[in-house]
Amino acid sequence: MKFLFKVSLLFSKLPLRVFYMISDLMYLVIYHIVGYRRKVILENLQNSFPTKSPFEIKEIQKKFYVNFCDYIVETFKSFTISSTELRVRVQHINQEIFHEAKAENKNVILLAGHIFNWEWYNALATIIPQENSFPVYRKVQNGFWEENIKTLRNRFGNQALEAKEVVRHIFRNPNDGNSVYMFVADQTPHSSEVTYGLNFLNQKTPVFVGYDKLSTRMDLAFVFCEMKKVKRGYYQINYHRIYPDGEKFVEHEVVKKFHHLLENTINKRPDNYLWSHRRWKYQQAIKVMGS
Repeated sequence: MKFLFKVSLLFSKLPLRVFYMISDLMYLVIYHIVGYRRKVILENLQNSFPTKSPFEIKEIQKKFYVNFCDYIVETFKSFTISSTELRVRVQHINQEIFHEAKAENKNVILLAGHIFNWEWYNALATIIPQENSFPVYRKVQNGFWEENIKTLRNRFGNQALEAKEVVRHIFRNPNDGNSVYMFVADQTPHSSEVTYGLNFLNQKTPVFVGYDKLSTRMDLAFVFCEMKKVKRGYYQINYHRIYPDGEKFVEHEVVKKFHHLLENTINKRPDNYLWSHRRWKYQQAIKVMGS
């Protein structure tokens, strides 16, 4: 495992221009030869965009594979890319949200989706006024990737937290405006964990509700991260504060608002979303359905 990790670090030091050449080759293999998860991707796109023509679906699918290959090589580069280079390649818009939350003595809950490239959020910790930054990750079975994900998300002063411990961590620590928690919040819960679902991209969709429980029990600042790919290797993240309709959030309000914002982002550039993920495999496990 350690040997493989050292090899990954050495590989990561290649210039991005070389990585993008590798990405182009990967695209030829993954799309044209192997057809990686082609059936899953096609089905997800057809169900999500029932009014689009077969030609439009095909174009989104092809562009997705290009972006997916870029995501893979950019993730490898993330092990050694500097915070200075990431600040050039990732533009953070509406940063005043973090200063407002700190002035209000409210910790920040960042809610992002699987929009490429979510792994490049990490350098945010170097530019916000909060002292503590906690990227959240889900435990994986493969020990090599488990360690790599933790290493990746611990860079730039971050402190990665496993998803099962993050809610307990938030409740046990002061809500003083000095902490930011980064959730990739559109993960698919296991069938045994599905308690709530809503209509998302024209489909019944099981969703996580852990961060929603926080919204009704603590006065936190919830922020949606709108990721946009400007061009190859360059991104913009626009931060949007999520406010309750009334004085306080009610049950499932944050979940609904997050998915509505995420759906709007996906509709703008559908090829930038992770369509290879089996997002809707546990539809029948939904016990409660929201509007």
